[in-house]
Amino acid sequence: MKLHCQAFHSHHQGRWLVWLHGLLGSGADWLPAVAACHQYPSLVVDLPGHGHSVDVNLTGGFAEMSALLNATLSDYHIKDYWLIGYSLGGRIAMYHATCGKPHGLQGLLVEGGNPGLFSRHERHRRLQHDQHWAQRFRREPMRSVLADWYQQPIFADLTAAQREQLIRLRSQNSGNHIADMLENTSLGHQPWLVPALQQLSIPFSYLCGENDRKFQQIAQQYTLPLNTIPQVGHNAHYGNSVAFSRAVNHFLSLFG
Repeated sequence: MKLHCQAFHSHHQGRWLVWLHGLLGSGADWLPAVAACHQYPSLVVDLPGHGHSVDVNLTGGFAEMSALLNATLSDYHIKDYWLIGYSLGGRIAMYHATCGKPHGLQGLLVEGGNPGLFSRHERHRRLQHDQHWAQRFRREPMRSVLADWYQQPIFADLTAAQREQLIRLRSQNSGNHIADMLENTSLGHQPWLVPALQQLSIPFSYLCGENDRKFQQIAQQYTLPLNTIPQVGHNAHYGNSVAFSRAVNHFLSLFG
């Protein structure tokens, strides 16, 4: 079982950038940022149940996902790399960096990824929340579920045109596969990663849209290294790709 990936700028030497998209997305979401980071070799990953990895069935949660990521890196002979992840991809990246076997991981950039829920009660409530959405993805037409999905408060900054564009793009997904991934990687199943993140020995940047109050508050509450992207909300690389890519390139430049 292997994840589908695309390699870009692989003729360059040095550390790779490994890009992990969010729920409902695909590796193609990162292409503008990858183009802007052309001086680095990049590996763009399709997560299980998404894109060309649609038939990869994840059943073992974050531990299996971290192992899959290691196997993928091995297939591409990638020894030194940075992880860049958005939302679900960011949560996978944080888990991999703190709980996995991150051999060769040189740095971590997380965009709008939740580091976990502290209490068992919060995790139980979130699991119920995600199971509700999973049932809808399995039973209802994708477009109608997405119309409600993008009305959630976290997406409040989207314009009507942006919302419609995302619904159109994401309607290509399989509801069953999205539901499986949502349940297996629910925030309710994710460990509380904050203490481990606060002790990371590798460079770490927590990227967050200027209008994404929820995740700015998370970063400030837990003293995560916040880097704010202007004029955009939760999905910063989509809403302001130029500023997002500039922030990524600047952070990478600080470490040689």
